[in-house]
Amino acid sequence: MPVSKCPKKSEPLWKGWDRKAQKNGLRHQVFAVNGDHYVGEWNDNMKHGKGTQVWKKKGAIYEGDWKFGKRDGYGTLSLPDQETGKYKKVYSGWWKDDKKSGYGIQFFGPKEYYEGEWCGSQRSGWGRMYYSSGDIYEGQWWNDKPHGEGMLRLKNRNRYEGYWERGMKNGSGRFFHLDHGQLFEGFWVDNVPKCGTMIDFGRDEAPEPTQFPIPEVKILDPDHVLQEALAMFKKTEEEGD
Repeated sequence: MPVSKCPKKSEPLWKGWDRKAQKNGLRHQVFAVNGDHYVGEWNDNMKHGKGTQVWKKKGAIYEGDWKFGKRDGYGTLSLPDQETGKYKKVYSGWWKDDKKSGYGIQFFGPKEYYEGEWCGSQRSGWGRMYYSSGDIYEGQWWNDKPHGEGMLRLKNRNRYEGYWERGMKNGSGRFFHLDHGQLFEGFWVDNVPKCGTMIDFGRDEAPEPTQFPIPEVKILDPDHVLQEALAMFKKTEEEGD
């Protein structure tokens, strides 16, 4: 008796083509419609692993780690120099979910750069900023601005040590006028010292000492007077808010 067999079903051609089109593992250059191209590793049709992406419009190049189609891990972003045409490093550090996150170095110019912590592509946490003017800020950051406790050292070696808010001196702090040989200690609001005390500090060794000495304080309890002035100022600020 003949045995009947079910005919083997043939797979649609498009399924085979689709399997071959899926990008997995290491691939050579893969171009996008807009001219961008990527060389590196893939997983399930997404950039995943080590790879290099080139954006045609800006000429930007990213070399580093990818995870599920986004920059994630350690990588370097470079841009072409408009004058020389050569590539210069813009950011080198850690990424997460396609944004700068963790420790990294950002170059803003030939003599201006930031090294420290990032979150969501903004300077956040501890970091040190070197400005083109020669000034250096070292301390806490939040929302891409100095915020918290930090120190600003000016090019002439004068420095401020204290608290910051929204990128400005806010709260208690000390300003060392080393060029004049004086120290101001007090309370600041939006970069303006509101109340405090000024004393001589290294006056004999200062390059440009103040011409006249600070008069002697005749108040019996100057610290108490300062605290009262500070409390009154804070109260006024709270009522104004």
